[in-house]
Amino acid sequence: MGKKNKGFVQNITAQSEDFSRWYTDVIKMTDLVDYSDVKGCMVIKPYGYGMWELIQQEMDARFKATGHKNAYFPLLIPESLLQKEADHVEGFAPEVAWVTHGGNEELAERLCIRPTSETIVCSMYSKWIKSYRDLPMLLNQWCNVVRWEKSTRPFLRTSEFLWQEGHTAHATANEAQEETEKMIEVYREFAHNVLAIPVLTGQKSEKEKFAGAMHTYTMEAMMLDGKALQMGTSHNLGDHFAKAFDIQYLSSEGKQEYAHQSSWGTSTRMIGGVIMVHGDERGLKLPPKIAPTQIVVVPVAAHKEGVTEKAREIYEELKAAGIRVDIDERDQSPGWKFNEWEMKGVPIRLEIGPRDIESGNVVLARRDGFEKEVVSMGGLEKTVKDMLEDIHKSMLASALKFREEKTVSANTFFELEEGIKNNCFVKALWCNERSCEDEIKEKSGATTRCIPFGQDDPTSGVCVHCGKPAKKNMYFAKAY
Repeated sequence: MGKKNKGFVQNITAQSEDFSRWYTDVIKMTDLVDYSDVKGCMVIKPYGYGMWELIQQEMDARFKATGHKNAYFPLLIPESLLQKEADHVEGFAPEVAWVTHGGNEELAERLCIRPTSETIVCSMYSKWIKSYRDLPMLLNQWCNVVRWEKSTRPFLRTSEFLWQEGHTAHATANEAQEETEKMIEVYREFAHNVLAIPVLTGQKSEKEKFAGAMHTYTMEAMMLDGKALQMGTSHNLGDHFAKAFDIQYLSSEGKQEYAHQSSWGTSTRMIGGVIMVHGDERGLKLPPKIAPTQIVVVPVAAHKEGVTEKAREIYEELKAAGIRVDIDERDQSPGWKFNEWEMKGVPIRLEIGPRDIESGNVVLARRDGFEKEVVSMGGLEKTVKDMLEDIHKSMLASALKFREEKTVSANTFFELEEGIKNNCFVKALWCNERSCEDEIKEKSGATTRCIPFGQDDPTSGVCVHCGKPAKKNMYFAKAY
């Protein structure tokens, strides 16, 4: 345990000592997950699942606002469907889990447990889409997927995980491209305004794009150890899957045309991102909009007359105002409770004791910066809501400042290597060639993260590694 932990949470490794171990300690001690008897699969406990439910609610509202509807497709996919798009099956083959028996009988055809649902969705779209009047088709699915990972870590990479996957079909290539760009922007806005995480958005390299896609767009966040985490992707599938699955429609001009498609997804990996962007030596630090408990009421000197009653009154008042509130009446010392709720990352702690009742005030302690403020019981609902909003802004600003301080530009490969060694994001000119990308990774450990939006391709300059004419601006980093 690091020295700065002394007097705070016990048994959480300091970030500076071992960031990976800190992460594992935090998710276990805050009761987010537990390990299951199935290798690589986690049990998401109520506190962790409460975060996912709030993420779902916020994202689902955004999907519906952009015209998408929810549907559900089968978990099992026949092998023949997976084989229809060659690049797609090659990309996922190493991770596919297969069902070979039903009861005691061997199946005539193997069934894969979905690693993603493009193939099963496309098989249905080929039945449903017949006319231009059927387009656009804008569907989203909330479900689980299985990818048989060799190395796993809760939330970040597990053999089974929860996610949403959007699947859309359009009449034209332009409409599919607009959809693909629109949804990565929906993700960016969500990360910014809900998770308090600033993300870089842009295009993936050809090597890193989704198997079977024309283009893949990504949002990349910087963790506190300087590594990147891909937190969501949006793919323009072109008409590749439409041709493989014969998704054709009769146009308004009476011609048979292939549909153009997109797919996009985010997962429970975002919870891992929240932990590693905002957490500190005391544990979790949750953005208010996804905190299962936004404020906890802690009676101080609860044995004295009127304290518990007043605490319960405030609890009911805040609950009625739509604030996610808890009250801690356990038989433990106030200090123990303070420590516990700080570790769990609750944005605000409300302390109330006999003196507070006499003065008509309460104490609000913020989790983001540990400031305490004495506030009036009058208008407490508004005070709390305003503080929650301010906490979100503060957490976002802190994460952005950290990323900006840890982002450097490189004109030479030596500068790129130094930036990577110092756990930074490195922005550099790049030739856009696969062989060069592979060599950069082999030499520095860095991968291409994204070609940023809003920046023109370079018209001069050379690649940071090979010295050939530069074709792209690129962010490089080590990544999860």
